[in-house]
Amino acid sequence: MSDPQPPRGDAPGTDHDADVAIEEPGALAPGAAPSPVTTATPAPTAGEVEPPSRWHTMLRQISTGNAIISVLSVVLALLVGAIMIAFTDERVQAASGYFFARPGDTFIAIWESVSGAYSALFQGSVYNFRRDTFAAGIRPLTETLTFATPLIAGGLGVGLAFRVGMFNIGGRGQMLIAASVAGWIGFAVDLPMGLHMLVALVGGLLGGALWAGIAGLLKARTGAHEVIVTIMLNYVAFYLVSWMLRTPGLLQAPGSSNPKTPAMKETAIFPLLLGQQYNLHFGFILVIAATILVWWILSRSSLGFKFRAVGENPNAARVAGINVSSMYVYAMLIAGALLGLAGVSQVLGTVTTGFTAGIDAGIGFDAITVALLGRSTPWGIFIAGILFGAFKAGGFSMQAAEGVPVEIVLVVQSLIVLFIAAPPLVRTIFRLPDPKAGPKRPRPIVTKEVDAK
Repeated sequence: MSDPQPPRGDAPGTDHDADVAIEEPGALAPGAAPSPVTTATPAPTAGEVEPPSRWHTMLRQISTGNAIISVLSVVLALLVGAIMIAFTDERVQAASGYFFARPGDTFIAIWESVSGAYSALFQGSVYNFRRDTFAAGIRPLTETLTFATPLIAGGLGVGLAFRVGMFNIGGRGQMLIAASVAGWIGFAVDLPMGLHMLVALVGGLLGGALWAGIAGLLKARTGAHEVIVTIMLNYVAFYLVSWMLRTPGLLQAPGSSNPKTPAMKETAIFPLLLGQQYNLHFGFILVIAATILVWWILSRSSLGFKFRAVGENPNAARVAGINVSSMYVYAMLIAGALLGLAGVSQVLGTVTTGFTAGIDAGIGFDAITVALLGRSTPWGIFIAGILFGAFKAGGFSMQAAEGVPVEIVLVVQSLIVLFIAAPPLVRTIFRLPDPKAGPKRPRPIVTKEVDAK
């Protein structure tokens, strides 16, 4: 039998000097017997490449995703915070004075200062090992969840607006209006227990929603930029509430000259979840429900589809028949209600003895950080809110136990935002692949030609 004839034409990438050939199935000379192959699988076609493995694909998706940037941003911020803790520690400064004589003392001092500070942060926010009982040791975790409650609600409001392409930085004003409405109902209205709390809660949500709806309506009708409008509304709300707190008969406590409201009535206060020894209240259950609701709206409802379409490209959404102006209004109403929940949780759950114009406690702006860290996803915001709640709860423990300035915690939070805002920096430091660059082109599969016998 004669040898098989070589295939006609040169296939792309064929090297005649090498003892390899890429053959197309069925491309045999007339009368030639098929050559045996070394594998049981059919011979690959010309130009066929080996697909990447599932593990390789999964690792690439993780390394190019947004979640890894958030995690690594926290890690980098903690590392920079450790450097600052070491530089500000007096023991490290004293040991560094004779570094060349005994360098080990400096490294020991650095380790003791950093580990002690972060250990105090953990014990002040998660679990205190120095307590005698488990019930006492778990109290820091409940404080973390209490601090996280308004942060999660506020982050959901900011994150929802982000998904629609709007930058809602009016959280402070929306919280103040919601807190004022809920607080007034809480101390000035007499209603049965349960109903009183429900009416105060709904009133606060409506107050925050309507205040944010002003910005949404102005953007929808006049094209006014929501950033400018919400900033101005923050000032309007602050000075309006300050005036009401100084006016008898409105929010000011009767017979008092201080700009402070009366204490909330017992029928309007959120019940405690774990008893009197803990401060965790019913507001945390409400933010869990709010997180589930926002997740359902964005992921499972037609309204959420319209929100995401407008956020991606409002012009294309308008061509597709979506009323973009209405989406702006609806988004700000829901966002304002969520930030209103943050204000209500403050006056009915945390500060029940009366509040001042500082009831927002900077939560309206911290919510922006929480939304950024959570990548504007409901469950990401939930986790980010708990993380920042841990920073708030553990920061005081760091200052009390190790003498670390509480401002260090604020610096760490700011650094998290900085690194999140600069993903290329984080990817360069950790040598992560660029998500815009495609995967490397794998080598083509070649098969060795075996002579027929």
